[in-house]
Amino acid sequence: MTKLTPIQRLWRLLKLYKPEIRQIYTYALVIGIVNLSLPLGIQAIINYLQTGELSISWILLVTIVLVGITAAGLLQVLQLRIVENIQQDIFARSAFEFAFRLPQIKPRELDSQHAPELANRFFDTMTIQKGLPKLLIDLSVSSFQIIFGIILLSVYSIYFIALGLFLGFALFLLVKITGRIGLETSIKESKYKYNLAHWLEEIGRVRRTFHLSQNQSFHLNKSDDITVDYITSRESHFRVLLDQFKSFIGFKVFIAAGILVVGGLLVFNQQMNIGQFVAAEIVIILIINSVEKLVSVWDNVYDVLTAFEKIGFVTDMELQDSAGKSKINKNGPCSIKLKNATFHYSTDNEPIIDNFNSEIPIQSRVVLTGKTGSGKSTLLQILAGIINLDKGEISINDIPYDHLDRKSLHQNLGVVLASNQIFEGTLRENILVGRQISDEKLMGLMTKLEMNDFLKSNSKGLDLILDSGGRRTPRCIIQKIHLARAICHNPGLLLMEDPLVNIPKEERKSIIKFLTDKAHQWTLVVITDEDDWIANSTQIIKL
Repeated sequence: MTKLTPIQRLWRLLKLYKPEIRQIYTYALVIGIVNLSLPLGIQAIINYLQTGELSISWILLVTIVLVGITAAGLLQVLQLRIVENIQQDIFARSAFEFAFRLPQIKPRELDSQHAPELANRFFDTMTIQKGLPKLLIDLSVSSFQIIFGIILLSVYSIYFIALGLFLGFALFLLVKITGRIGLETSIKESKYKYNLAHWLEEIGRVRRTFHLSQNQSFHLNKSDDITVDYITSRESHFRVLLDQFKSFIGFKVFIAAGILVVGGLLVFNQQMNIGQFVAAEIVIILIINSVEKLVSVWDNVYDVLTAFEKIGFVTDMELQDSAGKSKINKNGPCSIKLKNATFHYSTDNEPIIDNFNSEIPIQSRVVLTGKTGSGKSTLLQILAGIINLDKGEISINDIPYDHLDRKSLHQNLGVVLASNQIFEGTLRENILVGRQISDEKLMGLMTKLEMNDFLKSNSKGLDLILDSGGRRTPRCIIQKIHLARAICHNPGLLLMEDPLVNIPKEERKSIIKFLTDKAHQWTLVVITDEDDWIANSTQIIKL
């Protein structure tokens, strides 16, 4: 897939809001035209004042100028309303895109990335939100203001046309030369910003390690190194902005001087009256103000384009493929076949699983054993469809994974991984994860897993709020929650990685008997070296 540039990402987003942006630019066009009523009206008013008589025409002109100013203000309010709607929609789109994509990203894409850190990039959505009003309103209004101002001045004299063309060409040249450098330095600055945020998260995550460390300054020194990199890159970006600002000041002074000198000479030569000269001065002020707005907007342009680049890093990641159409029966037992299965991680030279063949019949109770690093956890993730084989074939109920509807697999799958999978939410939410199961059935499962004492010890029962990662929750309870989550929907395939290591021995025996009972239809595959599991197994696979 071809990588999009930040500008292409911006255009792709703006295409979603074509009608709204068309309205914004239409209003900006009208505002630019209406604003011309101010210098033209003042020119006419001064001409009438020079007659020394108060007339109805003078009052009418004053009224027209005031109406023009009011109309321009109302149109700006309408622009703000439209942009606010776009901002809200962008936030909602981005929130759901991140929520959808993060669980679906291919594991290979995350080999060198820390998935929680990627969520930080969502905050660049707010950068886009804040920058859009300036891009869509200030940029458009200022541009039209400069264009119409130059057009109006050219009506007074052909010399003003040359000044306008010079200004346009000089601005284009400046953006062309410094724009790319400014964007590169902005992206580099953002990179170190995220590096620092990630390191601070790491400090928070393992804070006790740093608190008890003999070297109390290690985390501070690393923070200092990243901060120095950030400040250095920010200074480089600021120099680009400073050069652009100096150039804009030069253009502003040159245009102001040129128009004042040309206008003054035209008045002296009686080719322009005093009313036209005052109107021209007002136009000059409007143009200068518009140029200053362009200067202030330019930093926002870099921020917005950089934000698109950082968000695009996540949205460009390849997602798990679930295009298969073949489905497996819900709650039905599963058989598994592996033929010449080969897999290696991108960081490894040798495959961790190499030409592996095995067959697991339905309702088997399989124990996976092997030394550390033999590929047990990897094989479990392959069976779950979390990661894909490099070579070979894996099939469930004689359906190859490539042809399998992954949704039907996930509905018929229960998984217990060694990593802590507790999220902030109620006990019920952590077990069901959106599934619809009655509390009566759920309480029966709690009894089987010997969680009744825990439920009785708190007044909220299934509505107890668990902290992220299960903080303040005993490890044995966390493992039982993982087990309940895996089996509450009666899966056809149950995959577990050391699921009972933190549970007391007596409870462990009864839970093993419950999970391996032939009354359950599921096919069970568990990574363990425990004798009780092996004694209740029907098949042992050693890696």
